[in-house]
Amino acid sequence: MMRVIKKVTLALIVISLGLFLVIQLLSKPLPEAITGPEADQLARDVQAALNISGYETLDQIQFSFRDHHYLWNKIEERVLVSWEGYQVDLILSEIENSKIVQGDKNSNRADLIEKAKAYFYNDSYWLVAPFKFFDPGVIRSLVETANGNKALLITHTSGGVTPGDSYLWYFDENLVPTHFELWVSIIPIKGVSATWSSWVSKEDVLFSTFHKLGPLEILIGDLQVY
Repeated sequence: MMRVIKKVTLALIVISLGLFLVIQLLSKPLPEAITGPEADQLARDVQAALNISGYETLDQIQFSFRDHHYLWNKIEERVLVSWEGYQVDLILSEIENSKIVQGDKNSNRADLIEKAKAYFYNDSYWLVAPFKFFDPGVIRSLVETANGNKALLITHTSGGVTPGDSYLWYFDENLVPTHFELWVSIIPIKGVSATWSSWVSKEDVLFSTFHKLGPLEILIGDLQVY
């Protein structure tokens, strides 16, 4: 019996070590970056290319992310979040005052509100991340790529669900994002790339509706703006 336990323990150690080595080999370090006016200007130029002025005038954004559905009232800073028979009226400025609209009576209210908040922050980022470059707690830095182009490193020091995450943005000749690389807590491999594609114009504002992260495909559906 002891021999079996030792063999199993040894196998687990070998597997863990192998996974650790694979993660280290596939991960990239955060690049050297410089903060300052040039980084801020690039961020503003990218936002202008997507029409941030139009975005800021939008009252509501409706969209779906997998089986999560959102009706986001930007003016009132509240979101109706729906998933799997649950519905939460999420008040972004006062999360604790959010309301359960639909759900199991035995469900914990605080847990449902926290889940709705986490869903919204994660899912909406894949839709409106470029418009958040100047949110409170965001650090903008300039990175020079191997081919001499400029990339924009965005680091969120506060807010959301996982502060401390960083994203290195790349753009086409029109300054429309093509992809970013992620250094985020929920993905063990650092510097993995995700595309930003299938751009659509809604009220003259550009939104990306499709992303590919490794084998994972992320589709933004039912997008409407008002």
